[in-house]
Amino acid sequence: MTTGQLIFIFLTITSSLTFTTTFSLRPLSGNRRTLPSQKHLRSDQFTVLINGYSESRIPILHTITGIYSSSPSVAAVVVLWGNTKTPVKTLVELSHNLSVSSPGDAPISVIRQPSSSLNDRFLPRPWISTRAVMICDDDIEIDRKSIEFAFNIWRNNPEQLVGLFARSHEFDLTNRRWIYTVHPDRYSILLTKFMLMKTEYLYQYTCGGGESMAQARLIVDEMRNCEDILMNFVVANTTGVGPVLVGAKRVRDWGDARNEGGRGLMTTEEVAVGLSSRKKDHRKRRGDCITEFHRVLGKMPLRYSYGKMVDSIGEQGLCEKGGKLVFCDQQFSK
Repeated sequence: MTTGQLIFIFLTITSSLTFTTTFSLRPLSGNRRTLPSQKHLRSDQFTVLINGYSESRIPILHTITGIYSSSPSVAAVVVLWGNTKTPVKTLVELSHNLSVSSPGDAPISVIRQPSSSLNDRFLPRPWISTRAVMICDDDIEIDRKSIEFAFNIWRNNPEQLVGLFARSHEFDLTNRRWIYTVHPDRYSILLTKFMLMKTEYLYQYTCGGGESMAQARLIVDEMRNCEDILMNFVVANTTGVGPVLVGAKRVRDWGDARNEGGRGLMTTEEVAVGLSSRKKDHRKRRGDCITEFHRVLGKMPLRYSYGKMVDSIGEQGLCEKGGKLVFCDQQFSK
């Protein structure tokens, strides 16, 4: 990323006419005057930012954007298209088709990102009108009730990241490096497959942290990976606590090759579009990212969280009590 002016091409469809509007923003200048005041952002709804790249996933986008658009808590659904080689005509048609086929009330739009950098997922946007944004991928399908539940959990924990997919960091004492893993009873990282957070964190990620954060963002570009881990660093450094994991009644990851029934919408080639599917050393590379972020930022802010917030009869979350994991309804028992 550079300090030069970034131009966003915002493609929207109104009736049968196509409008192209440009938004000018200098995200690395640190000038907040280009952004709406935090106190004027609405808290009763959130903005959905879906990362899009492959045209092969457009059929899934129709389903996913329709679900989000139908949620009463969603103010707008925006597909952030990161493939700079996709023709403008394709994006105009996509924006139109998503809009006219949506069963919901929230408007659906498509934006071509200024570059293919994964850092662009977290650019502060002058048109975001909500205190919260949901960062998600174009292959995660979740039921509407679970979306509402996750948003309610965020409203009770607005400083923390709230999401559905958790991972963890650990230190390899033998090799003296951080590793990226899945731990059975704790987590410290939420993935951008589905992540709710304060809109303010977009600004902190892109414009905050001085030279050390600039180096960290450069690592993301060099690795073409790990923007989600860096956002977890940013938020944990601000809050001093870990993220919040929530459960969903029904969630399907169409990008996971193990997904049962996925062939109905995606071929083996299309499944391989997923980053983790393409990289055999995916976990090692993400561990390298954690190690490098720790080095350039000079600290390890990631904090562990325990348990999961659920909204199902018969299900209970686990909470930490006296160094042990217990059902959350025992957390305050005598």
